Amino acid sequence: MALVPYEEGGGWAARQLHSPSATFRFASRTIRLQQDWRRLGVAAVVWDAAVVLCAYLEMEGIDLRDRSVIELGAGTGLLGIVVTLLGTKEPVGVRALYSTCCACVTITDRAAALEFLESNVQANLPPELRPRAVVKELTWGKDLDNFPPGAFDFVLGADIVYLEETFVELLQTLEHLCSERTVILLSCRIRYERDLKFLKMLRERFSVSEVHYDSSKDVHIYKAQRVSRKDDF
Repeated sequence: MALVPYEEGGGWAARQLHSPSATFRFASRTIRLQQDWRRLGVAAVVWDAAVVLCAYLEMEGIDLRDRSVIELGAGTGLLGIVVTLLGTKEPVGVRALYSTCCACVTITDRAAALEFLESNVQANLPPELRPRAVVKELTWGKDLDNFPPGAFDFVLGADIVYLEETFVELLQTLEHLCSERTVILLSCRIRYERDLKFLKMLRERFSVSEVHYDSSKDVHIYKAQRVSRKDDF
């Protein structure tokens, strides 16, 4: 997530962004996140797109066990934390084996946000799951040698599409991280014409479909894959 100022209305929403903390309930756990708008701007507050994608993953029951997942522009870490928790959930009557069937989650952002991100991740995961979630630096288009190409089952991003100058590097990063089996899920609010431009660029390289729309928060979730067919998860 780019560390730049960003305007998001006023009133209650603005107060939430400037609050020092935010609390959520996912995967049968309470998640308490620190926020720090003054120090890190958009990278240190929870945006609706992250909440909507977390809810989508949980409500749809998408199986994240034994999957390799990477989050781009993680910010506060909410999505990566929830994915790690959901990646441990077993069907009723089956014992969870943390060492063999959990999701392996890589939670990334730019260097300036990593200390803040790491603190939220560590504070909200039980000790036995912390090794399954790795916080790592990733500046789009620049740190790709540190990530194996095409090694991830899921690539996730929440509200990472808004700066036009990052679109080429973001697409380059997605192409590097994805194989034909990789599912990309991008959750975003379409605020500007340039956001639609990114979707057009994405469709030139991936098969893209809208899989969910939250009308209460005006957030869209798009699924993208390298292949032309739109397979089920």
